[in-house]
Amino acid sequence: MAIDYGDTRTGVAISDLTRTITGEAWVIEERNPRALAKQLIAAARQRDVEMAALGYPRNMDGTLGPRAEVTQTFAETLREMGLSVALWDERRTTVDAHRILTGTGRHGKKRKNRLDAVAASLILEGYLAYLANHSEQTPPEQ
Repeated sequence: MAIDYGDTRTGVAISDLTRTITGEAWVIEERNPRALAKQLIAAARQRDVEMAALGYPRNMDGTLGPRAEVTQTFAETLREMGLSVALWDERRTTVDAHRILTGTGRHGKKRKNRLDAVAASLILEGYLAYLANHSEQTPPEQ
């Protein structure tokens, strides 16, 4: 499972059973972090998810900004509720998601409703690629 955490909309992506590609992606509209965490935990349990890669916002130079602190707090909430969480560098995922949606002709409201799901899918793809190439290691906390 990958999560692109946002203030209003949060993208979620789930891998297929073989953990090689994104199988399902959607957006949850929720402003309350605790209520959002409950929805994510329910989705994870329903799909037998054991681990989530939570998009970790870094600045382009690798430093952490105020949004990273908010994300770390949200990660702790998810962990307290029983979900293992790896913070995963999400730099450029939103930019790439915009590019992908532009290439498929999605504009306006259609783009807005899919952007975070596509970003979560990109986070998931990066995380799954890491796991495939480093199966003997635990993913780093970025």
